[in-house]
Amino acid sequence: MRVSKVVRDPSILDVARVAGVSHQTVSRVLNDHPNVRETTRQRVRSAIIELGYRPNRAARALVTGSYRAIGVIAPRSTLYGPASLLAAFEEQLAIEGFTVSVARLRSFDAAAVREAAAGLLDQRVAGLIVIAPLAAAVEALDELPDDLPLVAVDGHPSRPGASATVDQVAGARLATAHLLDAGHSTVWHVSGPPDWFDAAGRVRGWTAELRERGIEPPPVIDADWTAASGYRAGQLLGRMPEVTAVFAANDAIALGILHALHDHGRRVPHDVSVVGFDDVPEAAHYIPPLTTVRQDFDAVARESLGLLMERIDGSDAPADRVVAPDLVVRKSVAPPP
Repeated sequence: MRVSKVVRDPSILDVARVAGVSHQTVSRVLNDHPNVRETTRQRVRSAIIELGYRPNRAARALVTGSYRAIGVIAPRSTLYGPASLLAAFEEQLAIEGFTVSVARLRSFDAAAVREAAAGLLDQRVAGLIVIAPLAAAVEALDELPDDLPLVAVDGHPSRPGASATVDQVAGARLATAHLLDAGHSTVWHVSGPPDWFDAAGRVRGWTAELRERGIEPPPVIDADWTAASGYRAGQLLGRMPEVTAVFAANDAIALGILHALHDHGRRVPHDVSVVGFDDVPEAAHYIPPLTTVRQDFDAVARESLGLLMERIDGSDAPADRVVAPDLVVRKSVAPPP
């Protein structure tokens, strides 16, 4: 069940609506800008008093146009996806001439996100990019102020607001279709943790591709993004002679599966074909080189920054940017034996 949003204080956009002006004009009044008509200034001040509006640091930062700093909130993680996204943002923001302030969170609960956002606003950032791949992030993002320029990255696909992500469903369908097109009668899936949006999207894509072809999906085998969990799943799959094709939710899981299949005497791809997800730099050097789905994190960073600039300019319309993934074909897939 979706948690109801708490009642918020009036924002700069509320003042603008009541006064009948743009939010930029409200900001000029708040900062005593000289190029504002006195009648307009009085309307804005009346609206401020009527609503009980208290200016926030973010609004002041936006108005002056002098702050070229962007805040990024990200999970404290060494996993390839979140770490690559963060690196892509830091590089893209540097290219565009912004400085970057990063808050890395061990926990993505609402209190931790609020505290991180407040700390970044104290550094006078103009807006926030939040890498929010976990289900716990939904409530946290809902509690942030509505007038805060913010873009959620890798977040819940149906959450309103500005967001950018890789199309996980499409990527999973690419992987599953590649295995089916090689002649396999079905595809088994070793998933990531169910509270990660990426993992859930990949399960949906795998399921959709199988069912569109009239194939009932076999049971999902759970893992936790690590090669060790992939090895445990591979130990199970290696004992099942009917398994000839496996789609792993990431390349680390795929590596563990390859190890387990080798230990069971199941050759890849002669006996079992395997496809991963992410295209980590090492994937080309697995034995055999791994067919996998590549995510364009640089494109996600560019799209996110574009959305954030729109938010800073005053747009509050729901918007999202979805980046298409690519299938990278190597040598881990062959027709079934």
